[in-house]
Amino acid sequence: MNINPFSSKTYTKTWLKHFYSAGKDISFTFLNGTSFYKYPILPIYINIGRNLTKGISYSFSKESLTKEAKNNVLLIYDVPEYMNKTQGNDLNKEHALDSITQYPGFLINLNPFQDINNYMSATFSKSSRYKLNKYKKKLESCFNIKYKMYHGHINKDEYDHIFDEFEKLLRKRFLQKEITNNNLAPKEWNFYKEVTYPMIQDKNANLFVIYDEEQVIGVTLNYVYNSTLIDAITVFDIDYSKFHLGSVNIMKLIEWCLENQFDKLDFSKGYFDYKKRWSNLEYKFEYHLIYNKNFIIPKTIAFAIKKYFTAKQFLRDKKLNDRIHKLSFLLKGKKNESSPNLFYEFSDLNKEIEELDLVNIDIKKPSFAFLKTVVFDFLYLNNEKLNNIRVQQVKNNHSLFVISGKTTTRKAAIINLSKRNELN
Repeated sequence: MNINPFSSKTYTKTWLKHFYSAGKDISFTFLNGTSFYKYPILPIYINIGRNLTKGISYSFSKESLTKEAKNNVLLIYDVPEYMNKTQGNDLNKEHALDSITQYPGFLINLNPFQDINNYMSATFSKSSRYKLNKYKKKLESCFNIKYKMYHGHINKDEYDHIFDEFEKLLRKRFLQKEITNNNLAPKEWNFYKEVTYPMIQDKNANLFVIYDEEQVIGVTLNYVYNSTLIDAITVFDIDYSKFHLGSVNIMKLIEWCLENQFDKLDFSKGYFDYKKRWSNLEYKFEYHLIYNKNFIIPKTIAFAIKKYFTAKQFLRDKKLNDRIHKLSFLLKGKKNESSPNLFYEFSDLNKEIEELDLVNIDIKKPSFAFLKTVVFDFLYLNNEKLNNIRVQQVKNNHSLFVISGKTTTRKAAIINLSKRNELN
C-alpha cells in the first residue's frame, strides 16, 4: 500500500523543520497513517502538516489507546470523505470521534473514460468542446508551446529555475488580484521549495510545466497518492489570459492521468467555478477530533475546538476570508503595476499614423513588458504567430503603438499608460 504523501518521512521531517523545529514526530500504535506533534501547554496533539496537506488518510488498528493519547485531544486536519472510511465505532467505548465539516472538495473520477476525447464528450456540450479545443489550438499556433511533466526525476538546477519562475508568476497573479496569498509567505514558500524536490524523486509529487519556447508560463504542483493526482498549487502567466491556459492545463493533466493509469484528478479543497465545471464528484474536507469523552478536560477542549472551527467555516461561507485577504493586501501598501489592468483599444491604420515616425521596440525588455498582454491579444484575435510580429511605437506619442503580423497590422492605443513606460 502506498504511503500518503503528506505522511511520508520527507514531508513530515521537512514540515517540522520549517514550522515547529522544537517538536518531534509522534506516532500512536492505535492509529495508522499519520503522525503528530504535541501542541505547547495544552494537552493537544495535531497532525504534522496541519492545513498545508491536501488530504490526510488514516485508520485505527486493534491496539488500545496509548497512555499519552488517553487524556489528550487528537486533532487531524483535512480528512477528505472519499479518502478516509474511518468510523467512530472503530474506537473503544471511552473515546469519541467528531467530524467538523470544513472546505468542499472536487475531483474528476476518471475510471469511466478511456481517453481525453471520451471524457470531453461525456462532460461538455459540443459548443463547449469546440471552445476548449480552440483555446488549445490557438495557444499552440501562436506560440512555440511545450508541455513537460517532471515525475521521478528532475535536474536540481532546472528545478530551482522552475520554482523561481513559479514564485514570480504567483506574485504577479496575486498582485493583479490585489489580495494576499499564504503560499507566498517566506516560511511557507521555502517549505514547498525544499520538500518538493525530494518528493519528485520519490514520485510522491510532480511538477507540470507549460513553456513558451524556454520561458515558463504555467506551473502546477501535484501530489501523488496511489492512483490519484492531487492538484495543490497552480499558476499561469496572466499575459496569456486570452488563451485560457487554465483550461488547456486541465486537459493536459487529464490526458497525462489517463495515459499513466491514474483514476482520479483531485482539485482538492476550496470552491472555484472551474472546479465545479470540470469535476464529476464533490466531497467534503473534515477536521477530526479524537478524545476521551469521559474526562472533563479533553471533552471541554474538544468542544471548544469544534465550536471554533464551526464558527470559522461560517465566516468562510460568508466570504469574510476573501475580504481579509484584500484588506491584508491594502495594509501592506502594495501597488498594482502589472499589465492586466491596462486599458487599450485596437483600430485600423490610417494615413495619419502612417506618416508618423515609428521606432521598433522589444516587448521582452522590462520597460515594455506591459505590452505583452496587448500583443498576445492581437495574436489571438488575428491568428498570428509571435515569431512573425513586429511592434513599433510612435516616436512622439508614448501611448500609441503599431503591431504588425504576417497578414494583419493594427494600431494599439494605450489609454492609461504611465510614465514608467516611456520610450528609453
